[in-house]
Amino acid sequence: MSRSALPDSPFLFDDACGPDFSIELSVRREGFWPIAGTDEAGRGPLAGPVVAAAVILDPNNIPEGLNDSKQLSVIRREELYDIILANAIVSVASSSAGRIDRTDIRKASLDAMRRAVAGLAVKPAYVLSDGRDVPPGMACGGKAVVKGDARSVSIAAASIIAKVTRDRMMTRAHLVFPVYGFAGHAGYATARHRQAIAEGGPCPLHRMSFRPLRKDDGEPFKDDALTEFGGL
Repeated sequence: MSRSALPDSPFLFDDACGPDFSIELSVRREGFWPIAGTDEAGRGPLAGPVVAAAVILDPNNIPEGLNDSKQLSVIRREELYDIILANAIVSVASSSAGRIDRTDIRKASLDAMRRAVAGLAVKPAYVLSDGRDVPPGMACGGKAVVKGDARSVSIAAASIIAKVTRDRMMTRAHLVFPVYGFAGHAGYATARHRQAIAEGGPCPLHRMSFRPLRKDDGEPFKDDALTEFGGL
């Protein structure tokens, strides 16, 4: 392809063959090593925590098939989860629904990413974070990578760890609050989930700052459910 024919938004095509290690190698050439990738899962649901993971991959033993967790089947995510844990340095952190309500989902997500990075057994010299923001307060430098889970294998690995961890947490939550069907939708606003809230009110895992749970949306759900579970 000639230079004049290059697309004006090249990053849109970077994930055509899946993520690779090129961003990590570029940062390594600048003198930073080791390098961690961090990502989160669960920004959008009405219930449950947002979960973040940080991963430092072994450049000589990168698992095959790493990709944005949303592009993988449940079975493949579970397989890669085990492979990543066995071959990489991994840390996980979460922000609860209460923390999300006290701050906001962006701040809660970035704080979970920061704590995941801080929890790594080997301290990274640099962090690649998915999205448009670098988590504030890290002990090292970092770079935000738009669509990072489709471009960087380190971020992709973190996205898999975060997604599988959160899904397992919501499956356990289903055992405590089975009426909402958390095991099936992980807290997202499915028709079944919204109907369960409308009929029985929210539980302590619900994000009361999210619509349609917010009080300024006409208080569509019952407050007595909160009293029954001891409030938020």
